Amino acid sequence: MTNDARPPAGQADDAARAAWRARLGWSFGLVADDPAVREAALAHLVRAARNTREALARSNELWRLTQPLGTEEQYREPAFRQALEEYYEVRSRSLPDGLWDGEPGRDIRAWPGLPYALLFLEWEARHPQEWTAHAKAWGTKQALIRSVAVPGHDGAVRAQLVRLVDVVVRRAHRCKDREYVRVARAVDGDELRRRLHEAADSDNPWARLHAGYVLRLLDRPELPNSRRVWRTWLASQPYDRS
Repeated sequence: MTNDARPPAGQADDAARAAWRARLGWSFGLVADDPAVREAALAHLVRAARNTREALARSNELWRLTQPLGTEEQYREPAFRQALEEYYEVRSRSLPDGLWDGEPGRDIRAWPGLPYALLFLEWEARHPQEWTAHAKAWGTKQALIRSVAVPGHDGAVRAQLVRLVDVVVRRAHRCKDREYVRVARAVDGDELRRRLHEAADSDNPWARLHAGYVLRLLDRPELPNSRRVWRTWLASQPYDRS
């Protein structure tokens, strides 16, 4: 008989979700409809980012001071270890830094950080200027899009991903936007195609261009979502970017 002190899986999941909420629950204000709520969330992020920079500076200074000890002894040195732990704790409460510490694991659908990954992508899609000013991280955007582009999400997450694709195809192209083809292929269905056809038939030249491209790749699953395919599509489409 073993003495396993680990909590049951359900309790562990609840605890993990509560920990994410304690660190980043404020971030949902970044996509609030109320400008005052969004402004308060941005102010919170500014403070969190400043705290992260300061904690990193303290950690780097102690790293410099303890470097003569050698790598093994350096990482045993209490002051440096404490500064490093404090940095990781502080950055877990900011964006995009807080998304770097919790790996999705094998199944992102069960990851307690998924709502915050989706929030980060939704913020970039709906408020790109604010995102660029306060949390620009193209590599993180790309990695998150690729991570969430899997089939089998529950209804609420699937609907959020469909809306994200819809928002992105209706705007001027931004860095890593082409990655959303992966998401479209993962959540392909009647609702997504209805939105894409509506965008492709709209007066918005960017929507016509982007939605048409996504629809083509949905209809041609053998086509890679490559830069060459994208450029070929661009060259074949008369459009006004103004």
